[in-house]
Amino acid sequence: MTTTNELTPLLKRLKLGTLLPTLPERLALARRNQLDYAAFLEVLLADEVSRRDQGRLERQVLLAGFEEVCRLEDFDWTAPITVDRRLLDAAFSLDFLRRHEHVLFVGPVGVGKTFLAQALGYAAIRAGSTVRFMQADKCFLALAQARVDHTLEKAFRSFLTPDLLILDDLGLHRLTAQQSADLYEIIVSRHRRASFVITSNRSVDEWLGLFDDAILGNSALDRLANASYQIVVEGSSYRERLSPHRRATRREEPSATATPSAAPGAGGRHGRTPVA
Repeated sequence: MTTTNELTPLLKRLKLGTLLPTLPERLALARRNQLDYAAFLEVLLADEVSRRDQGRLERQVLLAGFEEVCRLEDFDWTAPITVDRRLLDAAFSLDFLRRHEHVLFVGPVGVGKTFLAQALGYAAIRAGSTVRFMQADKCFLALAQARVDHTLEKAFRSFLTPDLLILDDLGLHRLTAQQSADLYEIIVSRHRRASFVITSNRSVDEWLGLFDDAILGNSALDRLANASYQIVVEGSSYRERLSPHRRATRREEPSATATPSAAPGAGGRHGRTPVA
C-alpha cells in the first residue's frame, strides 16, 4: 500500500480530501528537497488555505451579483476621462469600509462608473467583506415584488446585511412615494453600520429632487453625503469608442492620415472579464 492510499481515508475523514490531487507532487517535492515533517505539513496546509481562500472568493463574487468581474488594474486609463486619482486611491484603500463610510461615483453615461464600483466591490470581497451589487431600479422592483409575496422583511434584510451594498444607476427617474420610503429606510438602517457604493448620472446636489418627500430626502442624504467620498468621473462615453460605426469609420480612413488609437483592453469595455 502506498503512502497516498494510507492517507486518503484520514484526509477525507478530516474533510481535507482536496489535498489528494496534489499530494503525490508534494510528497515528491518533500523527498527532493529533504523537507522535515514540519516543513512538509506547512506546504500541505498552505495549499489548503490557498484553495479555501480561492473558493471563498469565487463564492462571494457569485453571491455579489456583479454584472461582470472588474478589477482596477484592468481599467482603461487611455479613455478620455478625468477623475481625482487621490480620492480614487483613498477609496480603494478600503478604509471607508472600516469606518462605515460610503463612495459615490457620479458623472455622465459611459465613463466607467459601474466598472469602478464593481472593481471596488471585488477589492472588498478579496479583503474579506461581503458585497451585494444591484441596479437601483431592480432593488425597488425586488422590494415591490416582496410586498406582493409577503416576504418584505426577508427582502429588506438582504439589503441590510452585506458589508457593502452597491446601488448602480440611482436617479434614472424620480422616485415614487414608496420608492422614496424604501430608499430612506435602507440608508437609515445601514447608517454607521455598513457602507454604500452608489453610481449616478446626476450630481449629488440633484438627488434631493428624486425623492417624493423632501423631508425623507433631506434626512437620508444628510446621512449619506456627509459620510462619503464623492468621486466625479467626467469625459466622453467609452461605449462610443467601441461602436461598430466608429470602428468601420476608422478602418475606412486613409492610413497616411489616420490617427492611431489605443486598443481597448482585453475582454471588452475596460478589460472586463465575464462572470463565470
